Amino acid sequence: MRTLASAHVPLRGLLRTAPDVAEALFRAGEAALTLDDGRGCRIRMLGYTSGSDTAYFEIRI
Repeated sequence: MRTLASAHVPLRGLLRTAPDVAEALFRAGEAALTLDDGRGCRIRMLGYTSGSDTAYFEIRI
């Protein structure tokens, strides 16, 4: 995580879950993530396709 934290660029990824949860996350626009060390990070939702089980996000560590 230290290497990632020093990058100063957003990390992008995807989350697979139930389609209704993926849609709710995308519609919310943001979410919070708590790392193992207790630090909190904001996740910005970037994309979702209706009926899909995948939501795409961006996070800054």
